[in-house]
Parts: sequence; structure tokens; C-alpha cells
Amino acid sequence: MRLAFISDIHANLPALEAVLADLDRQKPDAVYCLGDLVSYAPWPNEVVQLIRQHRIPTLMGNHDFTLSQLREGEALPTVPPDPKMGRSVVTAGAQSLAFTHGLLGNQERGFLGSLPRHIRLEFDTADGRSDVLMVHGSPGSLNEYLLEDRTEADILSVMDQAGADILLFGHSHLPYHRQLPGRSPDKPAYRHAINTGSVGKPKDGDPRAGYVLIDWIGGEPRVTLIRVAYDVERAARAIEESPLPDEFADRLRRAY
Repeated sequence: MRLAFISDIHANLPALEAVLADLDRQKPDAVYCLGDLVSYAPWPNEVVQLIRQHRIPTLMGNHDFTLSQLREGEALPTVPPDPKMGRSVVTAGAQSLAFTHGLLGNQERGFLGSLPRHIRLEFDTADGRSDVLMVHGSPGSLNEYLLEDRTEADILSVMDQAGADILLFGHSHLPYHRQLPGRSPDKPAYRHAINTGSVGKPKDGDPRAGYVLIDWIGGEPRVTLIRVAYDVERAARAIEESPLPDEFADRLRRAY
């Protein structure tokens, strides 16, 4: 069994197209998306449409949630005035939401609003049943970061509460894999916390699109963090030619 996990596409169509082409080569049995299809780049509708065309089971990300709650033509909440500057300051993130809100079609917005917050799978392996849980940020929140520097006890507590032997998540755009002790005699010997990284907006200094493959060999999963080169300049130039902040193009080029 081979499964692929992608996340945090953030409206970057060239990155998604490159990853889907690589998945055609890898030939997984199934592909799952952990959310945040939109924001930060100029192709939100095209990304949603491509995910739907490929029938990829997808979770809701925090950006998906925010934009799904707004109706077409509805204004975004105003930013409180900055007391030091005496005027409202619109952050780059707010500019991105406003831009994406203006582009999103009704069908695409409705799709984002229909997405679940968790997907759970169960596998019977040679050394016991393995529970796989997919979330966007954490089991409890779309916005929580499960960063690699969290203590082992902390991560194990999160996984215990969620009943997960393999926990897959995104949100931080920082890929990693941690192998942890198992939780009971009838379970696999190890648990796994896996951040899938980001397809469309990496933040680890490597601008290539990222995703994860898991192969089940015997009782233990083999986890591979994959990177895929794509036309970063095409995406960066499209951002610069749009009303989005040029900062987003720089972030794509330098992956921060």
C-alpha cells in the first residue's frame, strides 16, 4: 500500500501541477490533501477545480475556512487603526484574503465550506491495528502549529488524545517526520508524527514543492519526504503582476 499526502497549496497552480505529474510517476494507491488550497497566489479557482477533477479527498485548512464563511461581495472585517500611526494598517495576509475573496467563484467557495476537518483511516498490520489521523493544524485546531521542536511528551499527549498511531498534518509549511514509542501491546511498535510540508509555499529554505509518501512494508510504514522542482518564476511573476504584495513572490523564490 502506498499513500501520498499533500498540503498547503495556497493557490499555486504551477506547483500543484508539478506535484500531480510526480504523483503520476510515483503511482500511489490514494492521494489525500490536508487543506489550505487558497490564498497567497493568483489561482485559487484553478487549484480547487484541479483538486476536484482528481477526486482527491481534502481537509479544510484555516484559509479555506475563513474564505468559505464570506459571501460573494461581502466586505472583509476592517482592521483596527494602529494607535501609533493613527490609521488602519492592512497586513499582507489581509490583502491576500481580500484578493482571494474577490476571485473565488461560488462553486469553489462552496466546496471549501463543505470540507471536513479530519480524515481517519485504520489498517490491520502484522504487529497490530494502526490508526491514521489526518488534520490541517492539529487534532484540536485548524490554527495550531505542531512544530518539530515540541517535546516528545507533548506530541505523544496530542496523539494519545486523538487516538492516533500516525498523525499527519501541515499548516506550518515545515516538513518533518518523528518516530515515537508505540502506545499499547496490540499496536505497532512505533508511532509517527509527520508534517507534510507545503506544495505551494515552502518555508524551509527549499523552494521546491513538498509532499509525503508512505509505503507500508510488513508492519511498519516507510515515510519519504518528497521535493519536486517546478517553475517558481512563473508563480512569482504572476504574483508580481497581480494586486498581491510582491513580498509573496520573494517568499516563493527564497522559501521563507
